[in-house]
Amino acid sequence: MKELLHEMHAWMNGYMRSYHTDDAEVMRGIRLKEIHTGYVTANARALARHLGCGLHDTALAEIIGLFHDVGRFRQYAVYRTFNDAQSEDHAELGLKVLDGLDFMDRLSAADADLVRFAVKYHNKKEIAATDDRRRLFFAKLIRDADKLDIYRVLLPFLTPEGADKAPNFVPSDAAQEVSPDFIADFAAGRQADYYRLRTHGDRRIVRLMWIYDINFVWTLRRIRDRGYIDAFIESLPAQAGIAAGVARLRAYVARRCGEEDQAELYG
Repeated sequence: MKELLHEMHAWMNGYMRSYHTDDAEVMRGIRLKEIHTGYVTANARALARHLGCGLHDTALAEIIGLFHDVGRFRQYAVYRTFNDAQSEDHAELGLKVLDGLDFMDRLSAADADLVRFAVKYHNKKEIAATDDRRRLFFAKLIRDADKLDIYRVLLPFLTPEGADKAPNFVPSDAAQEVSPDFIADFAAGRQADYYRLRTHGDRRIVRLMWIYDINFVWTLRRIRDRGYIDAFIESLPAQAGIAAGVARLRAYVARRCGEEDQAELYG
């Protein structure tokens, strides 16, 4: 597995570089995802170790982190956006790339299935129902590793000025207010449908709703300690109903961060 993992890293580095271009706008998005891929891979590996995974499963977590956003590069090169609703679902694009790699055939059938499942559901509103505890474990792990770094990525874009510099996450003329249905979801502690995003404010509040979808205390503590929660709360407009959602969120974070992860949750 160690040699295969090394080959996968080398291939992915070459694949990302193949999208380098003289177009500064496209290159900004490609570079953003190159850096993100590195951080998520490291996050996945660190979280797996924290949870007591052995060498084999830690390598699987690293593979999933490495390939989770492989579809983003084709997406941005073709559509000039990272908005799945305005282009294609980047996880589905990623699966198409993976299906063309002989690396997947060199994994066991069970391991290849885990990688595909985790990549497929890393960006969905919910993980598909499954009785396979290992599938569920790795899908949860990559969702946490990914979200932890997306907070870092989005931090510079929280101000109105910064939002207009984001690589087409939302239209540059989108309003800063939060749509009423998103405020209701936030106050209730629910996840929201990404495809309903209409404003910069919607996108910010959805990132806060992600907190309820964080699976491991290890991840939540890092999100809290790095100031991401406070920064996103401070970026929200003063609209009726938001304060109730913020109070609920802070109470939830305080309670969850007082808990501990259990090693080897997947059995």
